[in-house]
Amino acid sequence: MAKEEMYDAIVVGSGATGGWAAKELTEKGLRVAVLEAGRKIDPMKEYTEHTWPYELKYRGFGNQREMTRTQPIQSLNYACTEYGRHFFVNDLENPYTTPPGKPFYWIRSRQVGGRSLPWGRQTYRMSNYDFKAASHDGYGDDWPISHEEIAPYYDKVEEFIGISGSYEKLPQLPDSRFLPPMPLTCGELVLKEAVDKIGDPLRRVIIGRVAILTQNIHQGTPNARAVCHWCGHCDRGCSTGSYFSSPHSTLPAAARTGRMNLITHAVVSHIVVDQNTGKARGVHYVDAVTRAHREVRGRVVLLCAGTLESTRIMLNSTSSLYPNGIANSSGVVGHYLMDHPKRGGAQGTMPMLNTKVLEGDGRANGIYIPRFHNLKTKHKRFLRGYGFQGGSGQSLWNHAKSLPGFGADFKKAVREDHPWGISIYGYGECLASYDNHASINKDVVDAWGIPILHIDMEFGDNERKMTEDMGDTAEEMLQKAGAKDITVSRGPLSIPGFSVHEVGTARMGNDPKKSVLNKFNQAHDVKNLFVTDGACYVSSGNQNPTLTMMALTVRACEYLVGELRAGRL
Repeated sequence: MAKEEMYDAIVVGSGATGGWAAKELTEKGLRVAVLEAGRKIDPMKEYTEHTWPYELKYRGFGNQREMTRTQPIQSLNYACTEYGRHFFVNDLENPYTTPPGKPFYWIRSRQVGGRSLPWGRQTYRMSNYDFKAASHDGYGDDWPISHEEIAPYYDKVEEFIGISGSYEKLPQLPDSRFLPPMPLTCGELVLKEAVDKIGDPLRRVIIGRVAILTQNIHQGTPNARAVCHWCGHCDRGCSTGSYFSSPHSTLPAAARTGRMNLITHAVVSHIVVDQNTGKARGVHYVDAVTRAHREVRGRVVLLCAGTLESTRIMLNSTSSLYPNGIANSSGVVGHYLMDHPKRGGAQGTMPMLNTKVLEGDGRANGIYIPRFHNLKTKHKRFLRGYGFQGGSGQSLWNHAKSLPGFGADFKKAVREDHPWGISIYGYGECLASYDNHASINKDVVDAWGIPILHIDMEFGDNERKMTEDMGDTAEEMLQKAGAKDITVSRGPLSIPGFSVHEVGTARMGNDPKKSVLNKFNQAHDVKNLFVTDGACYVSSGNQNPTLTMMALTVRACEYLVGELRAGRL
């Protein structure tokens, strides 16, 4: 087996957290190997944000028979279409199992940049209502950190990647370092005015906080990126780098140091352990193209492969020292899997607005209504809370499907009338439960011979009641805004994984008997192993998780370098 040089650090994964780990460590002088299971993307050939339907073989609808065969899970995601299905894995090559009647949708990307290419870019801080949720309501465990401790790292991430948004001074949703906010549409302004009249200062309609540039940033430096030109199709790639993705920001910064070696097609199977010290010695991977087995050696290993993939690697890293998987003396690895329940909300029309003037554009963003339950008062039916995402806009042509008639008059009606619609749907917190877990299914392997995950998760009664309340409060707000033709969804519960916000399974904590990682994302059992993606979460909050994961990565890297230089790793 061929062996590579000894690196200061090995980073597994090149997405949102892996890119930040590479940047931080190389800029601090470390020699870093970044292992990515997929290929390197060619933006000029593979980004399709400016592609017209008539330029595609299936006019944007895709070969449904082929997608159903090779991507039955991935194609359930809104971004896995003919435009962007190449950003998602082949499910036949990357199987996993679930118990009968308990499905889980594991949405995965394997290319340089990972899911930072097709992600939704919504970026929200967590507050102490989230980090210290257990102290607030008595359920579960607090995180071992507070918002005050992570705030400087939020600042650093936000200033580098660029986040547009509005300053609101809400205790449940701390403000970020913002670029100018995108404007609300007319329909959203009507909703905002109606919600303000409810009289709850914690219930507020705001513009979404999104990692899309509303002005040029870092001008005059190698990190310069251009303002968004609002083509409106961010899930298909962004050739101008105007939204955050690791291939257009953090990875180039790491590459410019000359200290990063990006190894593609590296499907990691397990962490290699030094039997004398118990520390991680390196990482074993299978070349996705040649099927050759290789080992990369490093003084420190950082798992940034994504919540479930990092967990899979840890559980597959068995040895005489770690028979249940590396860093798993607590037995907690794989447990406390969470995702955000949704499907509660409402939609309708806004007949009071002018349909003859088309005000739409390519704003790839919407509105956000932050959590307003279980803050100052206790809800009677459920713990924690949810936030709404949605928006109001006009139909360019989709209303043609419901219009009667044909011929010239029909075309004229479609062309000259653009009805306003409005919708808001919730993303709720999932309570952490030990029973929601992932384990290794040794009877099935992936295309590279690596044992797969068995994922056993379901939402509970708290999530069901929360989803019902999403529908109730969404209906109330749309009615107050004067919306008509309102349809309400109070469930059924979404399938776990559908939000693509899976977190947990290698949780942080102060007690090694109840957690996997300490407050710096360092494994209690293996001092030179760090996990900084969503696996480290203690509770899910209701906010989109990527921003917090990136901030935690920056904080962990700062600690890691200090410990390495002090000789403690």
